[in-house]
Amino acid sequence: MAVRTLFIGMDGATFTVLDHLTADRPGEGVVMPFLKKVMEEGARAKLRSTPNPLTPPAWVSLMTGRTPGHHGVFDFIRAEELGDDVYFTLYDARDVRTETIWSVASRAGMKVAALNFPFTAPPPKDLNGFMVPGFIPWKHLRRNTAPKEFYDRLKTIPDFDPKELAWDFDREKQSVEELSDEDREQWVRYHLPREMQWFKIADYLISEEAPELMAVMFDGVDKLQHQAWRFIDPELAANLTEPYELRMRELCVDYFKRLDGYLEKLVAAAGPDVQVFFASDHGFTTTWEVVRINAYLHEKGYLKWKDTSGTDADIRRDASMFANLDWQNTIAYCRTPSSNGINIRVSHKPGESGIHPDEYEDLRDRLIADLREFKDENGEPVITEIHKRETVFPGEAMEDAPDLLLVLRDRGFVSIKNKEPMLEQREEVAGTHHPDGIFIAYGPGVKQGVETARRNIVDVGSTLLYSVGLDVPSDFEGKVPEKMFEPEHLAKHPVHIGAATNAVGGSKNADDDIGEDEKDKIMEQLQMLGYME
Repeated sequence: MAVRTLFIGMDGATFTVLDHLTADRPGEGVVMPFLKKVMEEGARAKLRSTPNPLTPPAWVSLMTGRTPGHHGVFDFIRAEELGDDVYFTLYDARDVRTETIWSVASRAGMKVAALNFPFTAPPPKDLNGFMVPGFIPWKHLRRNTAPKEFYDRLKTIPDFDPKELAWDFDREKQSVEELSDEDREQWVRYHLPREMQWFKIADYLISEEAPELMAVMFDGVDKLQHQAWRFIDPELAANLTEPYELRMRELCVDYFKRLDGYLEKLVAAAGPDVQVFFASDHGFTTTWEVVRINAYLHEKGYLKWKDTSGTDADIRRDASMFANLDWQNTIAYCRTPSSNGINIRVSHKPGESGIHPDEYEDLRDRLIADLREFKDENGEPVITEIHKRETVFPGEAMEDAPDLLLVLRDRGFVSIKNKEPMLEQREEVAGTHHPDGIFIAYGPGVKQGVETARRNIVDVGSTLLYSVGLDVPSDFEGKVPEKMFEPEHLAKHPVHIGAATNAVGGSKNADDDIGEDEKDKIMEQLQMLGYME
């Protein structure tokens, strides 16, 4: 058995940065020479993310070939409204309603390996291969690693450290809003050994197990760009002059140099006959202002803040990822900053708070009109796009999506805080998600030096199954980008559409859920990644 397809995910990677780092620039040279070779000898395209270009829906769409309206993951956090109470919890793999490529390939007898992908815990029961999930506390790695005995094998890898591998919140917990210069520098340094840990496991699996579909995701790209964007973005970095700024730039460049080395070693280990694909869940750009959307909805009369007494619990709630509202008197609100969406409260039983179902369409249209009137002092609109959920999230899971999806003019994430002013310039620009990520193909059968039209993130799952020699399931929404492949390769290996995927339905068991204290720490991590103002 040998590796047939190698997939390398780079969370948040954007051609804006990678083109800069693969160019020969004064003082730095070529930071990523191997990636430069890949892009020159392979095919590339911009990759359009999910409507809300966010890690959870985007990676799940990549892994399932389905859009959020079908797979059912829209955010880091899901909510359930029961009368006048709203309950929040974290999404996990059991919330994904559609089958992943890891399960599809496993059922076909392919050995797979998936490392560090979010929302893969707990792993599928039918997995034929290896899985070490991302986005969980390190204490939960053992019980969510598949097969179970693989975790003990990991400990035989030299310098293996689960606290470096996964999210160690005791190490990562810092300021939840703005980092000091020292904290930001340590944040960058912290992620260098994390990527090495994932590289070592991937390298170990390639050499010891040679899974036919080998996949690993490096998430440091996203984490650095959230907190150190002005040292990475080519336009902003051109103006760095202070010693601290130059030191931060050097640290970030060192990260990308090391990452390039890991990419080269993994591709070499996989062998010359392997097709290699690189993709990101979204791109990155600059955000320069804070938009306090719930404060605006409060002014317009759609929501009412919960009266607080100033207790420690109230302070924590006001600073959390959740909207802290008087639910009986709120009819429209934004649940979390990462959702960039508005939820309308509809009463389904007599006496429940919210609007009557018959009022829904009129209320939503009025809400859209009011949101369009959110303008700056010059009369310019702050919200550039407002999408109804049936337009951007069609599918059987649509009812779990926000009623409206907002796109801000700087593509930033909204603030849900009870704070004035409603619109404020940031003291320092920051990084935020852009809908265009990266997609690169490299290896035998791939066209050399071409850039094709923009692809969609659901295309990646279809492409990986095609590359490994499997039919593309008929219910996949993604298409194989045939223009990335040589005609001779396509003639020898035509794209086949096969049977639909198996139906899946997650079922939660409270006994194996993450504890409340660790959920709180994950929330703090999300705030630190830029999902709070």
